[in-house]
Order: sequence, then structure tokens, then C-alpha cells
Amino acid sequence: MGTGLIESGENVTAKLKEDEKKMTKFLFAFLVLAGAGVAQAAEPIIIKFSHVVANDTPKGKAAEKFRQLAEKYSGGRVKVELYPNSQLYKDREEMEALQRGAVQMLAPSVSKFGPLGVREFELFDLPYLIPDADTVDRVTDGDIGKSLFAKLESKGLKGLAYWDNGFKQFSANRPLHKPQDFRGLKMRIQSSKVLEAMMRELGALPQVMAFSEVYSALQQKVVDGTENPLSNLYTQKMHEVQSHLTISNHGCLVYAVITNSKFWTGLPADIRAQLEKAMIEATAYERAIAKEENDGALAAVRASGKTEIYVLSDAERKVWKEALLPVQAKFEKVVGKENLDAIHRIAAEVEARNAKKK
Repeated sequence: MGTGLIESGENVTAKLKEDEKKMTKFLFAFLVLAGAGVAQAAEPIIIKFSHVVANDTPKGKAAEKFRQLAEKYSGGRVKVELYPNSQLYKDREEMEALQRGAVQMLAPSVSKFGPLGVREFELFDLPYLIPDADTVDRVTDGDIGKSLFAKLESKGLKGLAYWDNGFKQFSANRPLHKPQDFRGLKMRIQSSKVLEAMMRELGALPQVMAFSEVYSALQQKVVDGTENPLSNLYTQKMHEVQSHLTISNHGCLVYAVITNSKFWTGLPADIRAQLEKAMIEATAYERAIAKEENDGALAAVRASGKTEIYVLSDAERKVWKEALLPVQAKFEKVVGKENLDAIHRIAAEVEARNAKKK
């Protein structure tokens, strides 16, 4: 009996030692897995930000400013990868890429939302509707801008901010001083029913084309001319293949910074707040430099001596505006009469306020 008890005790001791070994292995495995989890959690959130213009444009510089601020405010928890100049996707492709989650952020011109089925955004394409940058900002920052962003939600998109690149000018390989001068010209446009109607009203032949293809199309005479803000025209070297440039200020170019809704709502709340702060500051920066960049581009084009520049007089602008008024009437129902009325009211208020300052 005593011997049996001694042997039993030895067995218990051996079993305890074996259990200790198993527990040690278990704890080691747990710590390894936990360490891997911590390492994985420390991986930054990647935001691929794709756009179609050059780095040295207002949009390109604002995207870089956002990258810096987002990484700073998130303490490195967010990494923004910039892909300018259509490196990843062309105009039409990038919207599809965002919707399927291949990229997380875009800054397309609002004209791109028409083909997506949100045609109210085309109000920004209407010629001579919005007269100045102050009116642009009041429209985009106010009720109209908010209601337009709300219409993107059904498309799986979230609007974050409006950026702008000033006003567009016409270029071609012949002088454009009067509306009749456009007759027969093949003019490149973005995919927009309003821009198409505008060109047809001028007697031109609209040609929808990706932005990345415009320079070669102008060079090879596939198209005769186009419309652009000066910073885009200059940074894409279009002035080298266009003999004439008319400062017409016929329309504003507005961008919408957008993201994938599922991606955005899936971010931690504190990260969203940090990105919103970065976007607010990047937007203020973009708007501040837009006029400066376009003025600098005009000076650079003039200094190149490759393009003859013609500035419309007030009287000539009035003739152009009257010639294009039918376009506004044609799209009144599409963009909303209430939106047009609100923009006219805002423009009048801005004009009156500026008059008081003089």
C-alpha cells in the first residue's frame, strides 16, 4: 500500500511537469500571435488618391497638402499614396475604380457625375452662369453644394470637399474672337451634355476625350481646340500645340473630392475626424492658390511666345454670353430652376458686396 502511494505521487509530479511544459508552449504561442496582432494593428491605413492632372497644378498641390496633413494629424496611422496624371486610371475609369474600392479617393471635375446619373452637377458647366470665384465658393459651401453631395450617396460615394481651379479659357489653332469663329472646329470636351450643347450652339463639333489624351490629339490635329483653366493648359503643354488662346472666362472648373462610402464609414471615428480636419485645411489652401497659379500660367504662356493671347473686352463677353444663353434655358429642368435662381441671387449679392468695398 505504501509503495503504491509513493508511485502514485511520482506519477502526479511527472504529470504536473508535463502540464507546465504544455502551458509554457501555449503561453509562448499566445504571445507570438498577440505580437503579430499588434504588428498587424500598427499597419497604416492606405488611401490611394488618384487624379488626372499634374502635381504642379492647384489640384495636384492640394492633394499633396492633404497627404502631408492627413499623415501628420493621424500620427502616421494613415498613409496617403498620390497617383497624378492618370497614372492609374483615365477619366471614366477612375470613377468605376473608386466604386469597387480599387482606390479610396478621387478629385474629379463635377462634370464626371453627369454620366453617373447625377445630372444636377452639370449646372457648373453652364456658360457664363457663375461670374466669379466668390460666387463659386458660396454655391459649393452652401445649400446647393450640400444637396448635390447628398445625391452621390446612392452611388456609393461620399463627398468630402469642393475644390476649384478658376475659370476656363478657349484655345484653338485659329483666332476665337467672335462666337462665329468656332464654326466647324472640332473641340475637345469632358463628357457633359451641357458642354456638348455649348459647343454645338457655337457651331463647333464637340469631341469627348480623356484628359490624358488631349495633348497628343491636339498635336496630331485630331481635334482643333479645347477649353481649360490656364494652369491645366500650361502644365500639360497644350500651349505648344495651340496657336491661339482666348481669355473668355466662360465657365468655372469645380472639382469634388470624393471617397468610397463603405471605406469612409469603416474608418475609426477618430481617423475620420483627423482626415476631415486635413481636408478642411487642404481645401482652404487649394482655393488660396488657384488664382495665383492660373495667373502664373498665363504669364508663362505669354512668355513662351508660342501662343497668341486675346482677351475679350466687356462688350465682346456680353455678345458671347447672349449667344450662349439658350444653353441655360435648355438645361433649366435638368439642373433645377431653383438652383439657377439661387445662383443668380448669390451672384447679385456678391456683386453688391464687392461694389461697396470699392
